[in-house]
Amino acid sequence: MASGAVVIRAVKGFHLCLKVQCDSIGICRRHVSAPDWEKDLDHRLGMEGDLRILVAQEQIAKRVREIARQISHDYKGRTLYAVCVLEQGFVFMADLIRELEVPVVCQFIRPDFKSQGATTEIFFSPEPKVVGADVLLIEGLVDSGVTSEFLIRTLLGRGAASVRLVTLLDRQSARRVSLQPDYFGFLVDESYAVGYGLGSPLLGRNLPYIASIVRKAAGQQV
Repeated sequence: MASGAVVIRAVKGFHLCLKVQCDSIGICRRHVSAPDWEKDLDHRLGMEGDLRILVAQEQIAKRVREIARQISHDYKGRTLYAVCVLEQGFVFMADLIRELEVPVVCQFIRPDFKSQGATTEIFFSPEPKVVGADVLLIEGLVDSGVTSEFLIRTLLGRGAASVRLVTLLDRQSARRVSLQPDYFGFLVDESYAVGYGLGSPLLGRNLPYIASIVRKAAGQQV
């Protein structure tokens, strides 16, 4: 397989399978300004380390309302089929759909990762019912864009009338495919973020804001 190649394998049951060979690709980084104030250890995080807040709770709520207004305008008179990618997108979806002013059908898909050497296989299940539907794919974070682009093509191949992508966080500097979300909340450049549904990898999803973890150097007191 060529370096960086993406191969779509046959679907088994309700699983959508994407096979990606990892490699090192130089990315032209775009630095995006973000709040940089520090917060003492939040015990809800469940691990050691201070937090550097990237997006405050009030900023998130305001931006979610703005996105919902635009989506409601774009889908006026239609029923929207919201497909959430777990687990990263569940908090964002819960807040977003409650602000929408159109009928919504909610569905969920979950990735399962299997790695062998430099190759990672990603299986998504269960298969959502989207034939003839206007689909809104909801993610907490779009990074390389590889899986998002795959899911959009797959949903269209399953008979969706249309598919648009909304993400709370967009890390454009890490993009490996030509993909632009139809709606996004905030541009970020940090390689790692927790809170508002994002985990590290399991803890931290319950934080009401988005932050990066500031690890203490050896010998420093947390």
